[in-house]
Amino acid sequence: MRQLIIIGAILCSIILIIPTMLVLAFKGDAQEQTVNSTVVQTSNATNTQERSLESPEDLSVPVFRTKSNVIEEVDFEDYIVGVVASEMPADFSIEALKAQALTARTYIVKHMLNPIDTKLPEGALVTDTVIHQVYQNKEELQSKWGNEYDRKYSRILEAVQSTRGQVITYDGEPITATFFSTSNGYTENSEDYWQNEIPYLRGVESPWDTASPRYVAEKIISAQQFSNALGVQLPNDGTVGEITARTDSGRVAKVKINGKTFTGREVREALDLDSSDFRWERNGNNVVIETRGWGHGVGMSQYGADGMAKEGKSYQEIIQHYYQDVQISSIAPFITALAE
Repeated sequence: MRQLIIIGAILCSIILIIPTMLVLAFKGDAQEQTVNSTVVQTSNATNTQERSLESPEDLSVPVFRTKSNVIEEVDFEDYIVGVVASEMPADFSIEALKAQALTARTYIVKHMLNPIDTKLPEGALVTDTVIHQVYQNKEELQSKWGNEYDRKYSRILEAVQSTRGQVITYDGEPITATFFSTSNGYTENSEDYWQNEIPYLRGVESPWDTASPRYVAEKIISAQQFSNALGVQLPNDGTVGEITARTDSGRVAKVKINGKTFTGREVREALDLDSSDFRWERNGNNVVIETRGWGHGVGMSQYGADGMAKEGKSYQEIIQHYYQDVQISSIAPFITALAE
């Protein structure tokens, strides 16, 4: 009898204890799930806040559309997409496209903080041309790409979104993120093309550019057109002029034509040449000019960037190669400054 009483007491204890253990066990799981859920929500809230700082929804770029003569208010990131799609071939390697997105975003942020004094209609910040950055909207890109639109646009969008919130800085400020199509094998020091020496725009090797279809080009113009463009008569001895100095990158620094001196840049712009790395000769009544590279040569070479990407380099490595001693920084403080 005593044994039965003891067994009954034990069973009652078990019956009381097991539900309590089960409740505690499930309560513990519930607490852990609640904590995890809170962390995720906090993380999401932080990301949302960061995105808000990086590109506020109300931030737009007023672009003067030169063909229609209207000002188009373009969402900030949509503007970056339109620039990358217009300035670099969509089939370039994705890391090259990311590097281009970074230069485009850096350019417009710097310009928004310190607008360059250009003659624009009131309310416009930039044009859609090479005066600033070439920009096309979705409708223009659809017309340009046709059936390839979805594929190409998605690649551009991926590049822009992958670099969202990032700009290139030097000493804490956005850089002048110049770029061009094709080098002659080297990029140019800033002061060899423009007046100012900029520490991060130093000439570097760019051997990948030979893949560009514009790496070597030839232009033939009449002697009269040549003279009219430069305002100088060609020598009577059948020559063109003497190239008296070249820059560190091999581009023409100075040239003398019939006693008059020009810079390589002046000749390039007057004759609409691909590059200031040129060689020339007379051929009867014509001047035959061979150029190497396409563009001013300062900053990032687009074909060089694509070549680096094809070798497995990241967009960060591309940026660090073409712009010296720069950092890839958050856009947040600059957006804050714009909002003040």
